[in-house]
Amino acid sequence: MVDAWSQLGGTIHNTPLVTSNTTNLRTDREVYFKMENQQKTGAFKFRGASYKLMKLSALELSKGVLTASAGNHAQGVALAASKLGAAATIFMSESTPTNKVEATRGYGAEVILVGESFQEAYEASLEHQKKTGATYVHPFDDYDIMAGQGTIAFEMLAQQPDLDTLIVPIGGGGLISGIAVAAKSINPDIRVIGVQAERAPSIFKAYHEGQVERLKTVTTIAEGIAVKEPGQLTLPIINKYVDDVICVSEPEIADAMIYFLERSKTLVEGAGAAALACLLSHHDVIDSDKTGVVVSGGNIDISKMPDIQSLAKELRVEAGLPKRELVKNQH
Repeated sequence: MVDAWSQLGGTIHNTPLVTSNTTNLRTDREVYFKMENQQKTGAFKFRGASYKLMKLSALELSKGVLTASAGNHAQGVALAASKLGAAATIFMSESTPTNKVEATRGYGAEVILVGESFQEAYEASLEHQKKTGATYVHPFDDYDIMAGQGTIAFEMLAQQPDLDTLIVPIGGGGLISGIAVAAKSINPDIRVIGVQAERAPSIFKAYHEGQVERLKTVTTIAEGIAVKEPGQLTLPIINKYVDDVICVSEPEIADAMIYFLERSKTLVEGAGAAALACLLSHHDVIDSDKTGVVVSGGNIDISKMPDIQSLAKELRVEAGLPKRELVKNQH
């Protein structure tokens, strides 16, 4: 993890950690947003992809790199590969927002669209790897990828050493695994809370119920965290180091996206707003004085904004309903 931090220093942006008085008053604590939507390629994924490719040999790079992605990992790999002169092939689902597909191609990668979700694209990419021998760069189930993402925690705790809780979105678990290990190496008492979309709760189920299963569908506005099954490497780390995993609804995610736009004049994607959605909806059961919120990405499909506004209105109409109880970590 420390090696990743030293290696990436001149490659990635040290993104801002910002606070909002409105959010502080609403949640009765100091809230600090880690703005990874301002990272190169518009998301945190460039960290892990860059470190992973830095660790590859010249021979591995010469074979070209291959991956599957919901969108942001694709851009991270494409840009990292272009900087190292390696060819990149990316499998993405047919439902991937056009802006993410075009941005990936813009960084010089070949994009192949397959299936309805990340899982189908991932399986197709593995078949392609068997045929081509390209070097595979997994989007989350890889220790170097996790180490690269974990540099976010090093930055956050350097920028605000007194953070007592970090709230982090979860798809396959690479981001939260890296952050949890890094953060607890600095402060063993810090709490790390993961957030999934209710419509893609694979790690939530595995964490709380011990059910490791492949979900049939994962249709959510937070497509960046729409993963059907937990990573084999990430899940044990999450079980060991993460203090809680909770789910947020589609209206809660949409409301957080609109909140960012209205209050901070910041455009974030669904996955990027998931951690804030958790804080806004569950702050009354999250014991924290200084909370760090990871804003993981900002690569949103603008054409979806009317749908997001409609979803957000649903939550605001139902604002008087009681909160769901937050299940406490029993690990």
